[in-house]
Amino acid sequence: MAQVITRFAPSPTGHLHIGGARTALYSYLWAKHNHGKFLLRIEDTDQARYHPEAEASIYEGLRWLGIDWEEPVIKQSTRTHEYRQQAETLVKRGTAYYCFCTPERLELMRQIQRTKGRAPKYDKTCLRLTNAELQHKLDQHESYVIRLNVPDSGTITIDDAVRGRIEFACSELDDQILLKSDGFPTYHLANVVDDHASNITHVIRGEEWIPSTPKHVLLYQACGWTPPVFAHLSLFIKKGGGKLSKREGATGLLEYKSLGYLPQAVVNFIALLGWNPKTSQEIFSLAELIQAFDLQHINHANPIFDTEKLDWFNGQYIRQLPLAELITYCQPYLPAAPIDYISQIVALEQDRLKKFSDITANSTFFFTDQLTYEANLLLWKKTTAANTAHYLQLLLEQLQQLTTWQATNLEHTIITWIQQHQLHNGDILWPWRVALTGVKASPPPFAVAAILGKDRTLARVQQAINLLSSYYEMDHTS
Repeated sequence: MAQVITRFAPSPTGHLHIGGARTALYSYLWAKHNHGKFLLRIEDTDQARYHPEAEASIYEGLRWLGIDWEEPVIKQSTRTHEYRQQAETLVKRGTAYYCFCTPERLELMRQIQRTKGRAPKYDKTCLRLTNAELQHKLDQHESYVIRLNVPDSGTITIDDAVRGRIEFACSELDDQILLKSDGFPTYHLANVVDDHASNITHVIRGEEWIPSTPKHVLLYQACGWTPPVFAHLSLFIKKGGGKLSKREGATGLLEYKSLGYLPQAVVNFIALLGWNPKTSQEIFSLAELIQAFDLQHINHANPIFDTEKLDWFNGQYIRQLPLAELITYCQPYLPAAPIDYISQIVALEQDRLKKFSDITANSTFFFTDQLTYEANLLLWKKTTAANTAHYLQLLLEQLQQLTTWQATNLEHTIITWIQQHQLHNGDILWPWRVALTGVKASPPPFAVAAILGKDRTLARVQQAINLLSSYYEMDHTS
């Protein structure tokens, strides 16, 4: 069996998309699973749409995910001579031909075909030129393209590794252009020539390329080459079906990095978007994915891109990070502060983070002394404002007496005090937590108070009492 060689061949016209990253990952996993090679090819023949920053994002994104490739990177813009040479070879063999039709003539032809209810396709006019007519046009330097001579009958059969057997009628295929009038190849020609030159054994790509596959197979046959195995991946859809919007996942891969996702979480997430390991295991390292990956376990149904699942994966990996490493990841999302203070906040928030950027909103109350919230947020269930203010006053007096200010001591002391006075936890702990944070969802008040320190804690409880008093007075005045 030949060595498995796969490739990822993006066009540098836009930043690497997370869907493209999955294609690259599957190609990489299949090569490494079979102890083969994974190649990177930059399809940059469309120079009008080429963007250097897009090419740079491809390299950065793949490296971020831990996907490495065999050097050197193949760039199609350096291989135009090979494409022209192959196109001319096909003309000499009679499997391709020169086409001199003008854009105006082609548009008129399509209009007539549509009027007759036929799918637009080239009518092979230039294939019927006599040798003398052909030579005359070449001598006059008339502009031309080179087209593949597609048979009028017959069937192209593809045994897709994901979708099984797919058949295409040659009569429905157009005589595709191989070489454009500017001498540059079309995607089809460059793709096939490069895959053959690199000995690619498996082409893994998105389902949008299925209609191009019979053209590629015909081109392989015209060149006398053996086609690779094709595996077409289904595209992501959003919950409930339909195309993804940017908010739902149709975005650049590196944006996930800036939002605070770990690369291993993204790899784990996209690996399972369409591939089934046939086990209950969900958390995979890259090495484990390489070991388990199999093309036969890829589903052809459209996978649902669920950002909640991505957040879950990322949270699992965040929990496993050493604190020092997590602090480094979180610091860009936090205001400048002493490292000891930052460390306490990050340690407290570790189990609540879904992504690093979450720590900004989760910890705002640690970096301000002016909390803004509605007084009724302090009320526990059906407790009145007057009763809540009374409970907080009792708590304030108890806190003022404490000399040891640590989370465990605070918890033990306050819980014991609540029980001794036959109070309810909710009546004390809920308004205390809101007084310290100003929000509904936050860590326990003992941990928050320990980080804020005694003075700031007492000040916030007093602020809450004052707020409740004003609220109570306004309510009764009205």
